[in-house]
Amino acid sequence: MTDYKKLIDDETWAFIEKTNSYYPPDAIDCTVSQQREIYDRMCREFFAGYPQGVTAETTITGAPTNSIPIRIYRSASSDKAATVLYVHGGGFILGGLDSHDDVCAELCARTGFEVVSVDYRLAPEHLHPVAFDDALNTFEWAARTYNSRLVLCGDSAGGNLCAAVAHATRGHAKKPIGQVLIYPGLGSDHSRRSYADHAEAPMLTVRDLEFYKHIRTGGVDRTGDITLYPLADADFSNLPPTVLITAECDPLSSDGEAYRDRVIAAGGRAVWFEEPGLVHGYLRARHTVGRARASFTRMVDAVSALGKGEWIWDIPAPLKNTTRPSS
Repeated sequence: MTDYKKLIDDETWAFIEKTNSYYPPDAIDCTVSQQREIYDRMCREFFAGYPQGVTAETTITGAPTNSIPIRIYRSASSDKAATVLYVHGGGFILGGLDSHDDVCAELCARTGFEVVSVDYRLAPEHLHPVAFDDALNTFEWAARTYNSRLVLCGDSAGGNLCAAVAHATRGHAKKPIGQVLIYPGLGSDHSRRSYADHAEAPMLTVRDLEFYKHIRTGGVDRTGDITLYPLADADFSNLPPTVLITAECDPLSSDGEAYRDRVIAAGGRAVWFEEPGLVHGYLRARHTVGRARASFTRMVDAVSALGKGEWIWDIPAPLKNTTRPSS
């Protein structure tokens, strides 16, 4: 039995308790409509505002018959080297442009890059592969629209969609320069370490994962579908340089490890950080929890480096820290 009292510090427990006061652990027993109301209220309570100098424009991509709502963030000191395509989390049934509004604004301010947030359609009204199609179509729109490099970045369900887009665009004339995947669900074998050790973790359980998978697919078995489970791909060659950042106390953490290993085995560049004592969804704790604040800085640095075409993680083994980087 995992002793979370030892793994998780007081700051993180305070964040967990605050989250549970808005979005209780048994929320998946509510209707989807109720879950969205609860989740949206929680996101409003955690909203941290925009950094000074950041503006946002909400618009759509493409023609009216194939348009996807997006929000574009720009900073006063704009860096045209890269554009970030951000895909939000929420179990494929929750969230939108407002749920991760402040995260995108801060990412824009701290990197200087323009950030495009994607409002993909949600299940169960829109079953897989609709969310993937929306993410891919938005990437293709960005590739046509921007002359800059494109970096994929997403958390949880959004990390899954980013990876699926990275796999799907390897043969494109303009493909991602890199991807930053934040506690993503990538379709790993549930017998892996974190699924067993953290099946009942605070903030996300294996039961939650089964619920989200079922509702995303409508209960259809899609084993082997790499647009749903990127780790099911038999070919990991020619993927963009990848930074994976996961939480130790999260059943999904082993997905990051497995994905890193597959990319490296195929000759690519990947690094995985497992953040000690953190839980799924800790992006919302980046202003109140020291470990989450440090991890968000790691994410910002990763997006910044990849956007500039740099790989900064080839460090000697003795310098590697407890967050388990590897390259």
